Amino acid sequence: MEPIWTSVVAVAGTLLGAVATYPFQRLAAKQQTLRDERIAAYTAFAAAIEDFRWGQAERFFHKRRNDEEAYKRAYHEGHRLRTTARQAFYRLKLVTDDDSLVTLARAALDRTRDIHNAEQDAEARDRLNGTAKEAIEAFVDYASKHVQ
Repeated sequence: MEPIWTSVVAVAGTLLGAVATYPFQRLAAKQQTLRDERIAAYTAFAAAIEDFRWGQAERFFHKRRNDEEAYKRAYHEGHRLRTTARQAFYRLKLVTDDDSLVTLARAALDRTRDIHNAEQDAEARDRLNGTAKEAIEAFVDYASKHVQ
């Protein structure tokens, strides 16, 4: 009779252990999934904003060279890249609950958009481009701490 009770206690202990750990495993899996989604969203935003910054530079240089056809292409490409960056920004907003991160992302987007205000002034363009780079770096630095 004693071996039966030993088996019953062993089975009951195993079942109790499985039931008790299930909620913790589920929570850990949910947190890992959210972390993965955040990393993907933050990375996509950083890539999109860098592409947008590059597009702004292309637009500036074609306008400065008075290459009207290339400028028109760069202008339209710049708008496409801005749309892509805004889409990545919206995705980022959906997966984060950190207002500071959203503020930094918006600043990076705004500073990058501002590059076109340089018109044909190379000094202003360099300054605005530098400001955009700093805003992007600030976002990336903060985001990296948010997912570690």
